[in-house]
Amino acid sequence: MVTLNGQTLTFSEVRRVLFDQERVSSSDESIRKVVASRKAVEKIVEEEKVVYGITTGFGKFSDVYIGKEDVEALQLNLIRSHACGMGEPFPEIVSRAMLLLRANALLKGFSGVRPVVIERLLDLVNAKIHPVIPQQGSLGASGDLAPLSHLALVLIGEGEVFYKGERTASIDALTKEGIFPITLTAKEGLALINGTQAMTAMGIVAYLEAEKLAYQSEMIAALTIEGLRGIIDAFDEDIHIARGYKEQIDVAKRMRELLVDSQLTTKQGEIRVQDAYSIRCIPQVHGATWQTLMYVKEKLEIEMNAATDNPLIFNDGEKVLSGGNFHGQPIAFAMDFLAIAIAELANISERRIERLVNPQLNDLPPFLSPQPGLQSGAMIMQYAAASLVSENKTLAHPASVDSIPSSANQEDHVSMGTIGSRHAYEIITNTRRVLSIEAICAMQAVEIRGREKMAQTTREFLQQGREFVPSITQDRVFSKDIQAMNDWLKKETFHFEKKQTRKIHS
Repeated sequence: MVTLNGQTLTFSEVRRVLFDQERVSSSDESIRKVVASRKAVEKIVEEEKVVYGITTGFGKFSDVYIGKEDVEALQLNLIRSHACGMGEPFPEIVSRAMLLLRANALLKGFSGVRPVVIERLLDLVNAKIHPVIPQQGSLGASGDLAPLSHLALVLIGEGEVFYKGERTASIDALTKEGIFPITLTAKEGLALINGTQAMTAMGIVAYLEAEKLAYQSEMIAALTIEGLRGIIDAFDEDIHIARGYKEQIDVAKRMRELLVDSQLTTKQGEIRVQDAYSIRCIPQVHGATWQTLMYVKEKLEIEMNAATDNPLIFNDGEKVLSGGNFHGQPIAFAMDFLAIAIAELANISERRIERLVNPQLNDLPPFLSPQPGLQSGAMIMQYAAASLVSENKTLAHPASVDSIPSSANQEDHVSMGTIGSRHAYEIITNTRRVLSIEAICAMQAVEIRGREKMAQTTREFLQQGREFVPSITQDRVFSKDIQAMNDWLKKETFHFEKKQTRKIHS
């Protein structure tokens, strides 16, 4: 059981809730804060004070006073009118993450909601009822208004959900689980949608996949090095300590460990003096990606425990302040940076693919073909990788550099962070496919060199990989092989032996 308190949610706990379906509860202390905050809202309504979002309209309507007899209608109208999402829904796991993150933010006790609102969010997580949330429609400031409105619809028994593998009406799933819809009261609708949980949830899922992919890229690169009889000296510790980047030093160390007992690597001058950059500079390039991943992780860890709605209630209601914590700029930058960093893993991978298949760059059969000329072998796999890399370059354009004013210029600068998070995830998906192609080509190359000469770790990878993609003995529909390898990489965590089993996945 993961217990939320609004302060200490970790990546490890998020992973357990998302991937292991662990149940979630709230801490008693956090609920006490929620209750105190709620009393402040009720006092504001009762005393008919003018406070944004509680007794006023929203956005440009912030100067329109709303009487206490209309506060429930105000919140209901807010959710319905703001549910303007479009396009394909977020992956179900992202929807689950949104529920978790929104509950955690409300548990900080700054938002003025009743405990029942948080209870319902956790009920949905524990019952595995996940709102259908369209991906398009958020500007990433004033919060992820459109996506989170679709989440909030489910709490009032409207909208759609994913439930037991099907897309169905919310009320049907709630009824089957014995969960009762709620009526939103003062500030609760605003508190549910004024936040960055769509971009952050998408960012967390993207990060977790990117981290795993970064480790896998090293394993696959090691296989390529063996297939090309690469020079191991480039990974010598002294080179990388001389520059000083920890992540670069770590990548070089892992490459040495992966290839420690290989008979297919060479020394400088043995066959050639230097390898091409896509081989020789793996620690420098992959290490820079790891630097970015660490930056992204740090920002996501802050944001998953952040109060991001408006206004915020402090000192048991003595201080109610309007601000801009809903602005997604920190996550927008992080997502754009993530997109660029992972795109580079694909860029350098595609160059290694070219070195594996181009007969002018190696001594392997042209395009790794079993019958060069009669059979094309891996020729068009490199084309496909190049296409994906080019697509990544367009997706990597920073979303955060754009802003379009909204709400009659009241909200005149926005982050576009949700677009950035979606693009980062698309790039991760494309990069996994590029690495799948490199893996297929590298496996073919090392088999030509001789399995018995491989390092123990890479040989284990080859043995496992051959369960999904057989050797190329004749041309076939390679699209199926690429998909099979991609599916394996998406779900698999690799292990290798170095005194003890170490998991290539944090």
